[in-house]
Amino acid sequence: MKNSNNTTVKELNVLLADYHLYYQKLRNFHWNITGRNFFELHLKFEELYEDAKLKIDEIAERILTLRAKPISNYSSYLTTSSLKEAETNLVDHEMVTMILRDHDTILKQLKIVTKKAEEAGDDGTLDITGTYIADLEKTSWMLDAWNQKS
Repeated sequence: MKNSNNTTVKELNVLLADYHLYYQKLRNFHWNITGRNFFELHLKFEELYEDAKLKIDEIAERILTLRAKPISNYSSYLTTSSLKEAETNLVDHEMVTMILRDHDTILKQLKIVTKKAEEAGDDGTLDITGTYIADLEKTSWMLDAWNQKS
């Protein structure tokens, strides 16, 4: 691994930790959603955690491609991530609001990874971050539209 990739890998590991906590939060919400929006959000949370699961694998494999080791235990994820765990007793709009806040945090981390990858000339990582940013921005727009008070 080139020295210029060290900071990219460090930031990719933060992103990996963020996605793991985001994934688990989505599972929590999927399991614990109740009320009038149960069917709609139960399916949406599942769709989101399935997407997050794929991204987790892609981020870890990118770190391995850069000849480094991805962090791989929850204690490391909890101390590395900027995200926090969620309670199990939230209502639908609180869950969506928390997801939107997490999206903001993940988008900030994606931009940090992008900057480090640009500095390192790491086109492979740039391909990943560009796609993730576009996906997360679109999902955030849709969840924000759902969360608006009518």
